[in-house]
Amino acid sequence: MRFAILGAGGVGGYYAGMLAAAGLDVRVLARGENLRAVVASGVRIETPDGAFHATVAATDDATALGHVDVALITVKSFALEAVAAPAARLAGGGAVVLPLLNGVDAGHRLAAAGVPQDRLLEGLTYISAQRIAPGVIRRTSPFHRVIVGASAGDAGKRVDDIVAAFAAAGCETSASADIQLELWRKFIFIAAMAAACGLARTSIGPVRDAPLGALLLDRAVGEVAAVARAQGITLPAGEEDRVRAHIDRLPAAMKPSFLLDLQAGGPTELDALSGTVVRLARAAGVSAPVHETALAAFSAAG
Repeated sequence: MRFAILGAGGVGGYYAGMLAAAGLDVRVLARGENLRAVVASGVRIETPDGAFHATVAATDDATALGHVDVALITVKSFALEAVAAPAARLAGGGAVVLPLLNGVDAGHRLAAAGVPQDRLLEGLTYISAQRIAPGVIRRTSPFHRVIVGASAGDAGKRVDDIVAAFAAAGCETSASADIQLELWRKFIFIAAMAAACGLARTSIGPVRDAPLGALLLDRAVGEVAAVARAQGITLPAGEEDRVRAHIDRLPAAMKPSFLLDLQAGGPTELDALSGTVVRLARAAGVSAPVHETALAAFSAAG
C-alpha cells in the first residue's frame, strides 16, 4: 500500500516514520529545512519506548507524489485549503483521502474543495507528537491511536485495509461504524483542553489544581457536549464524565497542541476549536460562555 502524507509536522511526520518502518511505501509533502532533512537522512522518531530512523521519500512538488493508494491529510486545520487541490488530484488518480485533523468539518471542507465524496474517508488520531527539529518527531503521549470510518456509503474494504496498515506499523487502530460520533467525542476533549489551557497559558496540571479549575473544565467540556447533541450526535450516557476522567488522568505537564502553537507565536486552530463551538452554539441556541471567552480573548490577542 502506497501512502502520500500531506503535512510533515508532528502528526504527519510521526505516522510517516511508523508506516515506512513497517515497510510501506511512504511519500511526504514537505518544505524548507524539514524537506532537506528528510531527504538527507529520513525521519527520526522519538517515543517513550525508544527512538529509530525511517527512510521516507519527500518532495515539495505535489505533482511528484505519483500514484498512491491513500492520501493522508495531517496539516493543521488552518492550512487545509493549501493541500486541498493536491488531495483532489491524488483522489482523481485513485487515492482514498483520509484527513486526521483536529475539528469536525475536515471532510466537508475537502469535499467542498473538490475531493470526490466516494474517495473521501473520515478519521482522527489521539496522539501528542511534535516536530522538535527538522526531520525529528517526538511523541510524548503513551498512546498513538487512529480511528477510520466513512460518513457516507460503503467503504468497508478500504477502511479495513488502512486499519490493517496502521496496525502493522504498531499503532492502535480501529474502524468505526459511526465516525461522526468519534469525531465529536475527540472534539469535546480537544476543544475543552484548548480553551482551558489556552486561557491559563499553562499545562493541564496547574489548571486542574487551580481553585476553580475543575469548574472551568466542567463547563468547557459541557458546552461542547451540548453543541454535539444539538447537532444530532447521540453521545453515550455519561460522556462528559468520561472526558473529565480522561483529563484528570493526563500527566500534569501535558499541553494541548493549541497551547504549543500559542506559545510559539504562530497561527493556531482557534477557528476550528472554540470558533466552531461558538458558531454552532449560536445557531442552535446553546449557551457557550467559556468558548465565547476563549474566542474573544485569543482573537483580540491576534
